[in-house]
Amino acid sequence: MLGSGVWAAMRTALMNKLERASALDPIGDRLQPRVWSLLRPQRVKDALHGVWLGHPLHPALVQIPMGAWFSSVVLDLMPGRRTRGQERAATILVAVGTASALPAALTGINDWSWLWQEERRVGLVHAATNTLAVAVYAGSLAARLRGRHGLGRTLGLVGLAAVSAGGYLGGHLVYKQTAQVNQGTPDMHRVEYGWRRVAEVDSLPEGQMLARRVDNVPVVVYRDGSDITVMLARCAHQGGPLDQGKMIQVDGQACVVCPWHGSTFQLKDGEVVHGPSSTDQQVLPTRITNGVLEAALP
Repeated sequence: MLGSGVWAAMRTALMNKLERASALDPIGDRLQPRVWSLLRPQRVKDALHGVWLGHPLHPALVQIPMGAWFSSVVLDLMPGRRTRGQERAATILVAVGTASALPAALTGINDWSWLWQEERRVGLVHAATNTLAVAVYAGSLAARLRGRHGLGRTLGLVGLAAVSAGGYLGGHLVYKQTAQVNQGTPDMHRVEYGWRRVAEVDSLPEGQMLARRVDNVPVVVYRDGSDITVMLARCAHQGGPLDQGKMIQVDGQACVVCPWHGSTFQLKDGEVVHGPSSTDQQVLPTRITNGVLEAALP
């Protein structure tokens, strides 16, 4: 048995090697623009990112195939004589998992196409591992439908091992590499509690964005009549500088477009309009005291 320290060192070395695997870049570089051209128009991309949901759709959808496949293995491994009903239930669960893996994969590759290079490398292996799992489970389903339940159970165990490895890589993408995690909100932890001075109200032009700082945290200030928005300037998607973005109108609402990947947010409230960000941009409560705009933590 490997000690925990040895295992941790091996795991870390393997993942670091995978992140630096530049040999994967030609594959990713060819695949990325093809995904962009395939998943059109923009509303399709937004739906797959989870803009309508308020957070990434992919991790929500993967619960269905993983839950169904794991449940099928539980039935397969139950002790005692297997009944026809038990075998039928396991077959249905394998079928549900295999069918539901397809939309989950579609949302995943849509998110993958907007990641940094190091994240795309891990994402490619994550996708390949899960593709193997789907293929094995498809074989398991075919065997069960032909009455070869023993082979189906064996393939189910192999598929579970593959999808578990893919899940580990997915966890690495999110929790270590912060893929699809809101990159802007952590800036709030750098703001002290209490009302902080932002700017003189009279210095704020109507209908224009200004770059300001709150406790050295970059923010975007936007004035629309008596309504003033103070929004964190680091884009929720990958931390792009929204204070360097351009303003556009979307459905009559003033919005800012991130200069890095095109995520679009309403300036009045930070609501995400277009991905790849699937989460809103954080805005700070404001007040005016003696002609001075102040902001505070929510």
